Amino acid sequence: MRIQTLLAAAVAAATALPALADGPRLYPVPTTENYCPAGLQPVSINGAICCGKPNTSVTWYDMKRHPVQRARYTPAVTCAEGQKGCS
Repeated sequence: MRIQTLLAAAVAAATALPALADGPRLYPVPTTENYCPAGLQPVSINGAICCGKPNTSVTWYDMKRHPVQRARYTPAVTCAEGQKGCS
């Protein structure tokens, strides 16, 4: 049992290594000002803004945005004033 657990952990670590080889994700910052040196632009690394070359096309803010839209309540039927339980 112990050998199978170690083998599973080794396989998981080996599959994660290519993702770590790419380095950190550098997200472009949507701005019109650029105070970075020539050839660089504002990028975000885990929310911190610095200068660099982005390696993704999506911004940090778009990546962190929650994909679920909130439902809005709209009553299907409007009741006249003073009337209870319209159907």
